[in-house]
Amino acid sequence: MSYVDELVDSYRRYVSLPWTSNLAAAQRVWMAIYPPEHERRLRLHIAEFEAATIGARHGWHLLDITTSFEKWMAAHDYRDAYFEDPSLLESAMTGFMDSLEGDVVAFLGEHSDASDVVAILGAGTLFGLGSSVKVSALLERVSGHIGGRVLVFFPGEHEGNSYRLLDARDGWNYLAVPLKPIGS
Repeated sequence: MSYVDELVDSYRRYVSLPWTSNLAAAQRVWMAIYPPEHERRLRLHIAEFEAATIGARHGWHLLDITTSFEKWMAAHDYRDAYFEDPSLLESAMTGFMDSLEGDVVAFLGEHSDASDVVAILGAGTLFGLGSSVKVSALLERVSGHIGGRVLVFFPGEHEGNSYRLLDARDGWNYLAVPLKPIGS
């Protein structure tokens, strides 16, 4: 059985457990952790995560943020200047995070019932966009809008309470529930 198959099985077991309603927002976030080299295989198995969620009698809603930066940049008034001098982009990343936050909050508002799972795919695309663009920052910004559970597909590592996106040097501590294959 592949790593992703085992991750789906682990998720299936976890999503089927009874849900506690009085958790802090950070504890309603589940991180499906996988090695970055499994990104394409994981994407092929998204339907299995959906089936596991529906089989556990919860709603499923998928938000793919993979192309969020590209869409934001394409609509930006100063995009040509940023392409000419990419060093100017760092100062604009707060604007991108504001835009991404707005998109995620709107999606959560439309699809986040207390018994729903909102899955976020494409977290790896935030890597390298600047010091203010981080999965942890996004989760902190949207945590007050989580109704049910948020499942973040996370290409990286987890040890203790520390998460490292794409094997970055610095990780962050977060109270999210790590989901990994049994025995990993």
